Amino acid sequence: MRVQDFGEIIVKPTTENVEIQAGRCTDCGVPFCQTACPLQNNIPDWLGLSAEDEMREAWRIASATSTMPEICGRICPQDRLCEGSCTLNQSGWEAVTIGSVEAFIGDTAFDNGWVEPIRPLHERGQSVAIVGAGPAGMAAADRLREQGYQVTVYDRHDRPGGLLTYGIPGFKLEKRVVQRRVDRLIDGGVQFVANCDVGTDITLAELREKHDAVLLAMGVYQARALQAPGVGPGSTIPALEFLIHQNRRDLGETDNDTWHHARGRNVVVIGGGDTAMDCVRTAIRQGAASVTCLYRRDRENMPGSAREVSNAEEEGVVFEWLGAPKALMSKGGSTSAVRAARMTLSEPEFGKRRDIVAVPGGDFDLPADMVIEALGFEPEKFAAHHDDLSLTEWDTVATARSGFATSLPGVYAAGDAVRGASLVVWAVRDGQDAAAEIDRYLRTQTEEAAA
Repeated sequence: MRVQDFGEIIVKPTTENVEIQAGRCTDCGVPFCQTACPLQNNIPDWLGLSAEDEMREAWRIASATSTMPEICGRICPQDRLCEGSCTLNQSGWEAVTIGSVEAFIGDTAFDNGWVEPIRPLHERGQSVAIVGAGPAGMAAADRLREQGYQVTVYDRHDRPGGLLTYGIPGFKLEKRVVQRRVDRLIDGGVQFVANCDVGTDITLAELREKHDAVLLAMGVYQARALQAPGVGPGSTIPALEFLIHQNRRDLGETDNDTWHHARGRNVVVIGGGDTAMDCVRTAIRQGAASVTCLYRRDRENMPGSAREVSNAEEEGVVFEWLGAPKALMSKGGSTSAVRAARMTLSEPEFGKRRDIVAVPGGDFDLPADMVIEALGFEPEKFAAHHDDLSLTEWDTVATARSGFATSLPGVYAAGDAVRGASLVVWAVRDGQDAAAEIDRYLRTQTEEAAA
């Protein structure tokens, strides 16, 4: 049964299966799947090539627009993006399984040695610092190194990959899949500086002095905290701490099997996004006695992937829809239950999201000796160390309306640092586009110096 371990949940299809699935593509005149993809991947083209067993050419097309096809194929919420927009799906049939075909193309390319190493045609004397080794930083490093720039990636963790390594569980994305991307960058000449917290271990000013351009791609890691009576130190566990600990265990990096472990416990996860889904499914695999997801809205208004919700239900997770936490109850100094208020949705108004309203007398208790907060993430106060860096009212890095330039010359920003918490595929898109803008900037600098 798939919940017995943290191995990746993927039944590798045969070439024949992929050809049949890819052959279902209707090659519609307006490729809605492509327009729904943040990367604008040429999906109909590589589906058509896959249907004809032209896998190497399919890989060439897929990798032209994405630096991580095999990763996005695994973790993108295709039901909300390409597959959700598939003409077959819109017509009441099952969508083409675009994600599984994309992952298969990428895996086949690696297995057959088609993933070419980064070998720039010309080495450039200019260097770029990238802050953050997550998907945006890695995508930008790939594109910039291809253009011949000397690229150094600074990251606070001991391994590159960001949330790909330490946030997303192994049953969705095996770490070997991330590591081979990291290895390709290292082999291509990208340097990684681990355990380096920019703002503490090195300043942005020092990076600007050392490099010709800087890209801020550090993501957002500040968890939103639950505000309720009974919440205090140690009463709850932040979602990312919970997920990082399990990923470190999977990587063999911790001997402590009890810290943040759900075995035999009644677990309540508060939140309704994809991170909450990662937490409930991780708790199930750790052997929790029960796992409940408490979310204040209904199923239709849940921000997480509908596919993830279905997977969680299949694995034994119970969902308490329209329930908002009111307080943590304790017994003997330890959390024993979550008291929640039953909610209802207000009457719909045109152009507005429906509000949630408490149902009088609708309070209920959920047994819980382990409560995980998955309420989303906010940007950290990065600018506290960099007074001249402009932020938005949401504390994300402010950039030019039509690009990635910040208020500091030669400093750019991309991914969640600009968008706020978002999808990996958007981080990849932003990283690639930011790299192109940095390339134009540095070429202009070179031309001006030569004039």
